[in-house]
Amino acid sequence: MTLEEKYTKLKEIIKNLDSVAIAFSGGVDSTFLSKVAYDVLGEKALAVTARSSTYPEREFKEAKELAEQIGIKQVVIVSEETDIDGFAKNPPNRCYYCKHELFTKVEEVAKEHGIKYVLDGSNLDDVGDFRPGMKAAADLEVVSPLKDAEFTKDDIRAVSKELGLPTWDKPAFACLSSRFPYGEEINESKLSMVEQAEDYLRDLDLKQLRVRHHGEIARIEVAPEEREKFFSLDKMDEIANKLKEIGFTYVTLDLAGYRTGSMNEVLSKEEMVID
Repeated sequence: MTLEEKYTKLKEIIKNLDSVAIAFSGGVDSTFLSKVAYDVLGEKALAVTARSSTYPEREFKEAKELAEQIGIKQVVIVSEETDIDGFAKNPPNRCYYCKHELFTKVEEVAKEHGIKYVLDGSNLDDVGDFRPGMKAAADLEVVSPLKDAEFTKDDIRAVSKELGLPTWDKPAFACLSSRFPYGEEINESKLSMVEQAEDYLRDLDLKQLRVRHHGEIARIEVAPEEREKFFSLDKMDEIANKLKEIGFTYVTLDLAGYRTGSMNEVLSKEEMVID
C-alpha cells in the first residue's frame, strides 16, 4: 500500500469504531493516533494519560500541551506500576504487568464516558520485537489501528510531519522501568535517579539517550552520532560529578551508543517467549 492508502485505511478503521479512548503518552505514535482519531471522531475521541513514577514529569507536561494543541479531551489517571504484584521484581515480562494495569484503567475510563473501544499506538514495526505489553493488549482486546493499517514508524513520522505535529521527529521513548536489568528490583527512588539524570542530559542538548541503572553504575547510552559530545575532559568531569550528586557511584558511557531494547541482549530465546 502507498502511504496515502494507509492513511485512508486508518481513518476508515477509526470511523468504524465510532468512539475511542486512546492510551496517550505524548509519544510519536499515540500523538499521531490521537490527532487522526480526533479529526475523524471529534468529541467521540478521548485521550487517557496515566501518571506514575515510571513516566517522567517532562513527558507528562508535553502530553498535556499536545492534547491541547490537537484539541482532544484528555483524562489523567494514576497508574503506579511499582505497587503491582510482580512488576517491581522486574522479570522479563515486566511490561505485561504494566500494560495490563494501564489498559484496564483506560477501559474503566472508556466505560465511564460511554466509549466502545480502547486503542493503543502499536505499529507494524512492533510486531517482530520482544514486547510483552502487546500480549496484554491482546488479552484485553485493545485495538491497534496503526498496526492494522500497516503503518511503520517511518510512515507515522512522515504523516505526522505533514499534519504539523511537533512529535514527527521526537526521539523514541520508553518508560523509565526499561532502564533496569531484568531481576533488579525497581522502586521510586531508583526511578527518580534515572529521571533526574536523563533530564540533566537532555538539558545538555542530547536528543536520543538512556541512563541505564546498574546498581551503583550509570551506563549512559546516546545516539551514535552524539557520542562525540562527551569527548572533552571538562564535559566528562561535569557529567560525572552531576550524576554522582544524583546518587550514582560510577558513571560510564556505552561505547556502542543507544540501541532499542539493549536490556534484552542478555535474554535467551526461551526467556523471550510470552505464554
